Amino acid sequence: MRSTFSQNLAAAAAVALALGTLSATAYAQAVDINEKALLLDTRGAPVMSSGLCWHSGYGPAPMWTAGCHAAVPATVAQYVAPIATAAPVVAAAALPVYEKVALDANVLFDSNKSALRPAGRDTLDAFVKDIGGLEGQSVRATGYADRMGSEDANQILSEERASSVKSYLVSKGVASDRIQTGARGESRPSTDAVECKDGNYTTNVACMQPDRHVFIEISGMRLVK
Repeated sequence: MRSTFSQNLAAAAAVALALGTLSATAYAQAVDINEKALLLDTRGAPVMSSGLCWHSGYGPAPMWTAGCHAAVPATVAQYVAPIATAAPVVAAAALPVYEKVALDANVLFDSNKSALRPAGRDTLDAFVKDIGGLEGQSVRATGYADRMGSEDANQILSEERASSVKSYLVSKGVASDRIQTGARGESRPSTDAVECKDGNYTTNVACMQPDRHVFIEISGMRLVK
């Protein structure tokens, strides 16, 4: 009976020793876990100690005030203004420039003829090239005749000469409705009456050559290149 009691007492002592050891370990862990815990007031708010370090002696681990730890400086983001870039300068489109153009040509004819001569066709080819890109008025072709023959015959002859010029210009691409024709007959000669009064017919034909012609003219605006 005494031996049983002794054994029980030894067992109880072992259990107590074991419990003491566990309590000491738990206490040490609690201290390690809570050693940085802030000291709270009765409302549960951290104690404001104006930077002083205070701690409590209660609980399984001491409670600390914020003054016991070094303050961590707050990081303030600095505003950096964006770098202004100059907007690209766009050059204004140049306005078109036009020039006023006046062109004319003179086509000569044989005596009593309305057909174009080779030299006359060359003159008209150059005229068509010159009026390219010209905007504006229509082409004016006016026919003339010398003073030989009747007035009526010369009027008809001057009309036929102007018509020959118009037909050639149309064949070269000039719009027909752009060409106006007229005829003066022998009413407006280029030569003076006293210049060509020789009785020799051949001499007068050569003298009056400037009177047998078609004068072409045009004016308008053209873009300067």
